[in-house]
Amino acid sequence: MPNHGVFVSEQATSVGTPIPAKVSIPFVIGAAPVQSAESPATVGDPVLCTSFEEAVEKLGYSDDWTKYNLCEFMYSHFKLFGCQPVIFLNLLDPSTMKSAVAASDKAVSDHKVKLPIEAINDATLVVKAAGGAGDPYVKDTDYSTYYDGEYLVIELLSDGDHYSDANINVAYTAVTPTSVDTSALATGLENIEKCLTVVGIVPDLICAPGYSENSGVAAVMATKTAGINGMFRAKALIDISTAASGGADDYSEVAAVKASNNFTDKNQIACWPLLKLADKVFHFSTQLAGLMAKVDTANGGIPYESPSNKGLQCDSLVVAAGTEVKLTLAQANILNAAGVMTALNFIGGFVAWGNYTACYPASADVKDYLIPTSRMFDFEGNTFIITFWKNLDLPMNRRLIDSIMDTANIWLNGLVGGGYLLGARAEFKESENPLSNLMAGIIKIHIYNAPPSPAQEIDFVLEYDASYVAAALQG
Repeated sequence: MPNHGVFVSEQATSVGTPIPAKVSIPFVIGAAPVQSAESPATVGDPVLCTSFEEAVEKLGYSDDWTKYNLCEFMYSHFKLFGCQPVIFLNLLDPSTMKSAVAASDKAVSDHKVKLPIEAINDATLVVKAAGGAGDPYVKDTDYSTYYDGEYLVIELLSDGDHYSDANINVAYTAVTPTSVDTSALATGLENIEKCLTVVGIVPDLICAPGYSENSGVAAVMATKTAGINGMFRAKALIDISTAASGGADDYSEVAAVKASNNFTDKNQIACWPLLKLADKVFHFSTQLAGLMAKVDTANGGIPYESPSNKGLQCDSLVVAAGTEVKLTLAQANILNAAGVMTALNFIGGFVAWGNYTACYPASADVKDYLIPTSRMFDFEGNTFIITFWKNLDLPMNRRLIDSIMDTANIWLNGLVGGGYLLGARAEFKESENPLSNLMAGIIKIHIYNAPPSPAQEIDFVLEYDASYVAAALQG
């Protein structure tokens, strides 16, 4: 029958909307006092946190950062830099990484006994009368337990039979944070592959403060940056040891230590020394992650600006022994020339200082050795993967190719218009797409682009011009 009327139909838009990759998302691996967490995260699984409170709830918290490096990072990233999110991966497993603590008498103060935070609040915690005689006290009848700060607190209950005890006998099991060693870190880094499926985000920064100074750990970190899930790119933020033995406790030793540890990968950003704020000491890589996230956020999530010459959260520089480091501009530039990020207190307080990845000075390729340029290449590549994944396995015809090309060029033009790239274009080149590849369903799109380099040197030439004297004094 005839269709009498006016009709409307819709056709899918031929040009897609790009899905920009998320930037400055740290993947931080190490140990946390998960035994004290209110809702402990699964050991070995990535956990996404968007606030300090959420991180404490899932991972616990301790100020002993030498044992629990994830706590250092959550404090810095959330409290000092106000950035989020962070993907944490805790390797400390209370079910296997533990040791028994023999029963001993403890003095009761204010009806409480404080055990170290390492104590596990489980069935192995046994409370008895002083000397260990008699039956165990009954939990939640004679006493209660809870974590508070750096302690597992045993509190005698007022309606129990032992409220006035002056001493009690306690046996328990404690976690062993030292079990999370460099070998465990190197193995645990494989779990970065779970991020996309578990939390739905691929990180672009890999951090292991306290462990990354180890050459084996740093090498695995570099390997993962080259292809998370076999395709996504990232940067590894690593620290150069400041120890007197095997490290560099003076700026003049840094280049040699960097070389001996083979910190030369284009996807590594090497840092030295440690940063101190009041009584808290941070690994440089920890604060650098927060600084990069802060700078990127201010630029709409585009990593085109270097973190160099931007403010750190520190009031001094130190080495492992606690000795203060006072770098001059010349000394800081020597570190930069060795491909090392450092800090400088020159004009306006302490700032990060350096624009080079660890491959400098060996590499002469600007897209590899300049931090913002290299990160922009990572960002663009990750964005293309995410955006065009939906086009895989569609019928390969001219319409599909044109759609990909148009979408890519519109997005690149937007980056150019925003000043994030000096110029960019996508081309489908016949020379790169032979007939045999097209028949096999293989398309190659060539992206040309030029991110702006950081202005590392600004020179002024001063010249005395006598004509101004003549004009002013001779009429």
